[in-house]
Amino acid sequence: MHLASLRIITADVDRLVAFYERVTGLAARRPAPQFAEFAGPAGSATLAIGSAETMTLFGPGAAVPESNRTVIVEFQVADVDAEHDRLRPLLDEVVQHPTTMPWGNRSLLFRDPDGNLVNLFAPVTEAAKARLAR
Repeated sequence: MHLASLRIITADVDRLVAFYERVTGLAARRPAPQFAEFAGPAGSATLAIGSAETMTLFGPGAAVPESNRTVIVEFQVADVDAEHDRLRPLLDEVVQHPTTMPWGNRSLLFRDPDGNLVNLFAPVTEAAKARLAR
């Protein structure tokens, strides 16, 4: 099995796409106005953003925008502190400023415009680097 993508359902695709373009530095592919995707390097999962109207194809109430309180969208970066400095003007809610976690990752946790948690992290201990070696 291969994790292909993670999709965020939103009421405002354009707003969320603009936010993630700034966070990731990637241009979103937009095959339709209601859908966008960010594809990272080969072997990484895609971050997809879909409008709430696309969920009607799956059934009423299958996903509700701006209601996630359990999933964290995570991106591995080279330098968490540099990303914090770069993104500071963009971030409305920082949940945790750069902190080194007990498992060896340096982490920055913030919310996107829909309230979803986003974690930018970098392994900083030798054990974390070994665990995350690709």
